[in-house]
Amino acid sequence: MTFEGFPMAAVDFYEDLEMNNTKAWWDEHKNVYRSAVVRPMRELTDALADEFGEAKVFRPNRDLRFSHDKSPYKTHQGAYVSTAAGCGWYVQISADGLRTGGGFYRADGAALARLRARIDSDAGAELARLVVDLTADGWVLGGDTLTTAPRGFDRNHPRIDLLRHKSLSVGRRVDDEAMVSAAALEHVRADWNAVRPLVDWLTETLR
Repeated sequence: MTFEGFPMAAVDFYEDLEMNNTKAWWDEHKNVYRSAVVRPMRELTDALADEFGEAKVFRPNRDLRFSHDKSPYKTHQGAYVSTAAGCGWYVQISADGLRTGGGFYRADGAALARLRARIDSDAGAELARLVVDLTADGWVLGGDTLTTAPRGFDRNHPRIDLLRHKSLSVGRRVDDEAMVSAAALEHVRADWNAVRPLVDWLTETLR
């Protein structure tokens, strides 16, 4: 089927789920989840697959094994195109609307060491420029960071803010008018292309 946008019913679904995160409520409203959330998400990612790759549409269930919060369901629906371990493009729908992003979301010790070594090299200046350009264009920089300098690096390093990152991504919101129409496809495509240089830089390092 052709992607025609996410209906406001998807946002309403997650607003209600935040207040009623129970299996009983989910079972009563899972038809809305299927029609207003999962179906358009799959239509969206299928339309982007030729250009960016096949996406993984995440399951709605939370992993409760190590969490104090026993709410059974995620309060957003995400989809992710992987370019390297823990790295790629992302899109999600939630009570906050539609958001796009890209970057790396996790890295093991060896990958993180490679990343920091490259940030410390001349190539790190390119990453710094990419981040500055994206944030100047309205992207929000996120990710887990250390509060101190990583071992082996001077806290006065010119790129210490980047070296502190254990994950690094950028994201921004698609306005609601576009979200509910077929125009959302071109917004996501444009956003993913905008962060492609960042994703490529990180992929080359983390792959």
